[in-house]
Amino acid sequence: MFSYETHDVRVVFGPGALAALPDVLHQVGARRVLVVATPGRSAERSTLTHALGDACAGVFDRAVVHVPVEVVRAALEASARADADAVLALGGGSAIGVAKAMALESARPVIAVPTTYSGSEMTAIWGITDAGVKRTGRDRRAAPRAVLYEPALTVSLPPDVSAASGMNAMAHCVEALYAVDGHPVAALLAEAGLRTLARSLPDVVRHPDDLAARGDALLGSHLAGRALDLTSMGLQHRLCHVLGGSFGLPHALTHAAMLPYVVAYNAPAATGALRVVADALGSPDAWTGLFALTRGLGLTRTLADLGLREADLDRAAELTAQGAYPNPRPVTRAGVRAVLAATYAGEPPAQF
Repeated sequence: MFSYETHDVRVVFGPGALAALPDVLHQVGARRVLVVATPGRSAERSTLTHALGDACAGVFDRAVVHVPVEVVRAALEASARADADAVLALGGGSAIGVAKAMALESARPVIAVPTTYSGSEMTAIWGITDAGVKRTGRDRRAAPRAVLYEPALTVSLPPDVSAASGMNAMAHCVEALYAVDGHPVAALLAEAGLRTLARSLPDVVRHPDDLAARGDALLGSHLAGRALDLTSMGLQHRLCHVLGGSFGLPHALTHAAMLPYVVAYNAPAATGALRVVADALGSPDAWTGLFALTRGLGLTRTLADLGLREADLDRAAELTAQGAYPNPRPVTRAGVRAVLAATYAGEPPAQF
């Protein structure tokens, strides 16, 4: 186990990390903590509430993907009823996303205990879905004040969910490498994250009880989150926010499906960055390597498999192009439509 601090965030990493909870609570000034989680995860919640002891003010277990504004309001009401002065997010992007949104509204400090490999715990990026539109932004108030990584808490995560959340983190690394505001520090974090995830995710899927592999995957996701926090998001994240917020597609699986195709689209404008990605994957090119990795992890789903209707492709392209994030290659409606159509069909990607 090791611990360090960055950007006013306390990070505790490795087996036994929950033993640091009393010190972390003191550091962030928390006396009564509301635990935010998704439905289920009763064993992990029990472990965590036991570690919190009398500091546990209650549990809100209704966090869901894409952070609907109604869920955030309900969580804030639960926090007020419990007289909680801090929020502890147990889970992945759904629970952490709800906790971040709560911090924006209430200034309550957030402690994150990730149980997936998304890396969102290391960013100040928030997202809230309201009336079918997902809004995102950056605010240091949303960033967790402490993050505790305990590999044992990820063992119950099914192999396909582990793989999908790891590909979500891979997307963070890729976009950090070719971000319009990228820099050497972010690039080093992103490359290390890519190599660590590419090495560990196959072992996590093949050997779910391998705590060393799960620890490596958590380290890779941590590096990915830090890289993303230092740079702007691009077309990959914009597409996934639109497909999730407006069409209800699952966030991590959508990242996994889209990433090889978005990389192929950006290839002409990001040759240097994508050479780093290819090298990290041991592949002749980045998009082929990412496609092979997703298939090797058992993630063979297309956008059609994930629930998008072919009739929705035009609308999704229009919404994405209207609010495009900075991207190395200009984002056009026609270009986005081509990427979506290719991902819908699921054929091996090629440059657009």
